[in-house]
Amino acid sequence: MNKIALNVIPCETNLKPDTKDNNSLCPVCSGSGSFVKNITVRHMISDDLLETVGTSDYCLCMNEDCQIAYYNIDLKIEFKKSDIKVPIWFKKDAKPKYACYCSKVTEEEVITAVINDNATSVKEVIKITGAMNKPNCQINNPSGKCCHQIIQEIIDKTLK
Repeated sequence: MNKIALNVIPCETNLKPDTKDNNSLCPVCSGSGSFVKNITVRHMISDDLLETVGTSDYCLCMNEDCQIAYYNIDLKIEFKKSDIKVPIWFKKDAKPKYACYCSKVTEEEVITAVINDNATSVKEVIKITGAMNKPNCQINNPSGKCCHQIIQEIIDKTLK
């Protein structure tokens, strides 16, 4: 039996903010925001709005119901979900709901791997779905972070 070498970058990234800070609260919903580097926002935002981004970093509104994607309190700039090139996986109306943006693996594909193929770990899901095979999360994932935690959360939810 041949072993498949997986190009997996270990990641302990927490996608939810560690602390609530008044400077990181969404100006529309007052929900928590998660820090996102400028390079990520520049790759996510529609081309016609690129000049508006500037050089500052942003926050990603973590409220699944809020229409705001990115915001910068100091600059008073807000970008809506409709300003973003890809759906944001945790927002309620995201279609498709990507678990891995780099490999275009959806939440549904991860759930199928757990249910139909008995996958119980991220490593098994990666082998079955091809997730995380060409990671470039900083420019492909709206959070700018690795999808490892997202995949793990889907596995845990499906196994319950």
